[in-house]
Amino acid sequence: MELILKYFPDLTEIQIQQFEALEELYKDWNSKINVISRKDIDELYLKHIASSLIPSINLKHVLHSLGIAKVMNFTDGSSILDVGTGGGFPGVPLAILYPQCQFHLVDSINKKLKVINAVCEAIELTNVKTTHSRVEAIDETFDFIVSRAVTTMPEFTTWVKGKIARTQKNELKNGILYLKGGDLTEELKQYKTVKAFLLSDYFEEPFFETKKVIHLPLKYKV
Repeated sequence: MELILKYFPDLTEIQIQQFEALEELYKDWNSKINVISRKDIDELYLKHIASSLIPSINLKHVLHSLGIAKVMNFTDGSSILDVGTGGGFPGVPLAILYPQCQFHLVDSINKKLKVINAVCEAIELTNVKTTHSRVEAIDETFDFIVSRAVTTMPEFTTWVKGKIARTQKNELKNGILYLKGGDLTEELKQYKTVKAFLLSDYFEEPFFETKKVIHLPLKYKV
């Protein structure tokens, strides 16, 4: 929590309680259903190795998910689709941070969604909806579509075609906000409007040195 508060110091007491509750809830559910790897469940918040005496806690999930919030401060009423959400990332942390926005979390593995629903119920997170489906079958439009590197961008754009809302209500244009790392030059070269935000500009921990949020505006299509 110290690291989350370091980068998001204006959390309400309710948000702090919700973030604090995640680790034990996920550990409990992971003992029943393996939604996150054993290594990662013990490192849910941050991997920050200062010495061999300090236990590792992994940024792969909570704080990494919140990297999107450093790039896009969602306006109240925004709708966000989380594709291939897995254990609920980035959707659940973002839903805690933006209680006035609506989050639709989609995954093809139903047992993971059952865990998400249980976690959301436990922390009284009411702005999350889950659907067991492939994203292509979702017949709705959203202001933004988020994900954590489930596939290449060209393939991802085909999955979410026609799912972007017409009305603009945020500072960034409606489209994709994608968490990904490494050299993406080749993968993104066909997109003239794409922008990569370096998470190392916002977070100082070594984990974020190669991590990015990719923003790709998409036009509304009937």
